[in-house]
Amino acid sequence: MSKYAKSIDFVLENANVVIQYRLRKEILRNLTKTDEENLLEKIYQTPHFKLVQSYVKPDGYIGSGCHSWANWQGAILHDTPLQDGETAARLLAYYAIPKRHPIIANFVAAMRDEDILRKEFSYIPPEIHRYQNRFVGINSGNSLMALIYTIQAMLGYGDDTHEVNRFQDIALKGFKRILQISSLDEILRYNPNLRKKYNYPYMESDEYFPDSYTLTMLAYSHSWRTPENIKMLANSLNRINQIMKPDNTMSIRINGKFVGPCFALNRPFLPFRVDTVDNILYRRWLTEIAMLGVGESVGIIRQSVVNVEQALDDGGILRTFFDLPKYKRKLAKNIEYPTAYADVRLEPDYNRKYALECDLTFWAIQFLTLVEEGNQKLVTQK
Repeated sequence: MSKYAKSIDFVLENANVVIQYRLRKEILRNLTKTDEENLLEKIYQTPHFKLVQSYVKPDGYIGSGCHSWANWQGAILHDTPLQDGETAARLLAYYAIPKRHPIIANFVAAMRDEDILRKEFSYIPPEIHRYQNRFVGINSGNSLMALIYTIQAMLGYGDDTHEVNRFQDIALKGFKRILQISSLDEILRYNPNLRKKYNYPYMESDEYFPDSYTLTMLAYSHSWRTPENIKMLANSLNRINQIMKPDNTMSIRINGKFVGPCFALNRPFLPFRVDTVDNILYRRWLTEIAMLGVGESVGIIRQSVVNVEQALDDGGILRTFFDLPKYKRKLAKNIEYPTAYADVRLEPDYNRKYALECDLTFWAIQFLTLVEEGNQKLVTQK
């Protein structure tokens, strides 16, 4: 860690309790039991955690729905984004709340109880339909159960049942599918006679294809990890950048309807740069790719390492040009909450001195450490 000593010192001196906890637990690994308990108790008193706590229902489920409607026909269903099950789960995962905590253990138990899940998705008509078709589109991560399994993995329960392990296999098949094609056109269909405003090529609901959720599922789970699978993922990620076009558009046909695939990996990834935001999941995707254990065998990770290390200033701080007007929407109110459509943010108030720099610098330490650990494992496997 001496390589990043200045960065670590800056974060320890200036960051909020969530970042300090994650830095010491996941990277420095120097927490005593008492230290961990004290830091967690402080996290439990943070406003966003307490807000999630207030949304816990008697059956253990948190909030209403999951990646769901915030309002329906004029009725407000979510007072804040944290009242959505997915957003609540993301906050708990990003805050590294232990899986044994009752909020998490009971939430996962609720998601694994068919009667509870059916009840939780019965409050408005589209959710009833969504639950009834919860497995349709799962092969490309475009289904309710793909989301449910993924957030279980994010909360520490991604390897302990047949169902989540099966979804790991589905996620792997999506990445393997990339290696079987030379162009996205090979798995898409097009009907020029459809009278639609946006008549994009479409993929059938049973097609295997990687997306943001299948990537996240693998990043937060472990039982799939073999040298062969890690190598396959590295090859697949590199191939995405070789064969995908930056202007690719597509939809997926589910039960006769054409919907936008949720963050399908159908465009090239871009490496990190201090003056560019590739998309709203910019650093999140890079982090999760590094979490796969692929090290620098993936080209965009290799280039991102170079860019991040060059961007750290003499004090070890990562600064960006995100104060430009065109990037403000990606750093202000839009990412106050950890929705599916936001990058990871651990500092709640960017008006606080050094808050943004702490978020970015912690990410730099985390990202570089994950890549370095991946490189070391790849060496030992040879």
